[in-house]
Amino acid sequence: MAGDRELQEAVARFVRAFGLHQPDQTPCGQPVPVSEAHALGELARDGALRQSELAHRLRLEKSTTSRLVTQLINRGWADRTPAPDDGRGVLVQLTPHGVQAAARLAEARAERFSAVLDRVPEGERAGVLRALTILTEAIDET
Repeated sequence: MAGDRELQEAVARFVRAFGLHQPDQTPCGQPVPVSEAHALGELARDGALRQSELAHRLRLEKSTTSRLVTQLINRGWADRTPAPDDGRGVLVQLTPHGVQAAARLAEARAERFSAVLDRVPEGERAGVLRALTILTEAIDET
């Protein structure tokens, strides 16, 4: 049975192998901070989001998300507008340039994941996905 130390080492190896420890580029090699790439992905998938909802989805503090959105705005990838139904709420949405950036990242991500999955034996793919789901759920519960 795997212990704490084995799990720590396995996760650390995965993080390094996948490039998650490189803060200024995505694991698929794009020169975009990982947090910005995740924000672009959320906004591209669901359109305008309240900044508080984006913080929740990214599991970031509100102040961190505010700085992140400012970075996206400075790159010309997003706009921040008042929420129409709440004077205190803020909506974040992608600009046309942000939509293009999100599409480039999605394409690079799809290529990277496809290449990784191709190297996992077909009979073990479901198990790998299940293990990742179990780990994510265990982390969510802590």
